[in-house]
Amino acid sequence: MHGQRVVLITGAKGGLGSFVTQAFLAAGDTVAGVSRSISPDDFPNPRFAAMPADLTDLAAARRLAEQVVRRFRRVDALIHVMGGFAGGQPIPETGDDIWERMLSLNLRAAVNTFRAVIPHMRAAGGGRIVAVASRAAVEPAANIAAYAASKAALLSLVRSAALENQDAGITANTILPGTMNTEANRKADPRADASRWVPPEDVAQLAVFLVSDAAAQITGAAIPVYGREA
Repeated sequence: MHGQRVVLITGAKGGLGSFVTQAFLAAGDTVAGVSRSISPDDFPNPRFAAMPADLTDLAAARRLAEQVVRRFRRVDALIHVMGGFAGGQPIPETGDDIWERMLSLNLRAAVNTFRAVIPHMRAAGGGRIVAVASRAAVEPAANIAAYAASKAALLSLVRSAALENQDAGITANTILPGTMNTEANRKADPRADASRWVPPEDVAQLAVFLVSDAAAQITGAAIPVYGREA
């Protein structure tokens, strides 16, 4: 799978998503970029298609998958970057709104997208799924329980997808980044040494590798990318 793949990227213009989108465009792929609000101007490239959608809604996710297949005839790879972070309080003080938001952004959106895309991949006889979870999925920190639990659930979902779809030539893997050197994280922790954080470009290149022919035998993996904080 190389060159002129059709790659569906969720969260395509976020702090990490922008790097992922640019990396796949640089690899020669056609990218369908999804975000709640996204336009062709965000990535001026003839191989980029902006597809606004709210993936926390199953019907919207299904419409999106059908739209991509109708326009490009297939979905070779799904790179699920979409997610969100909220935290700062211990479990008893973490309100329903935070739990709902984390489960919706980090789990439900992935469930909906997988339900929409996997049938098309199975019909085509193959595909690649890469989801970005977090180091917190396997190493929770204090006061981020809702975020960590939702990312752990995403990791479990991807492993299930890997097991269920081996027969169809579909691989499914998870990337577990540590703290990434994004603008939002630098603003949130201005005194930290951001040079020790994970460059988002490196996470993007790993996603490109996991979609390549060289990664055809890798499925069900959860790959840590912790940088110098390891």
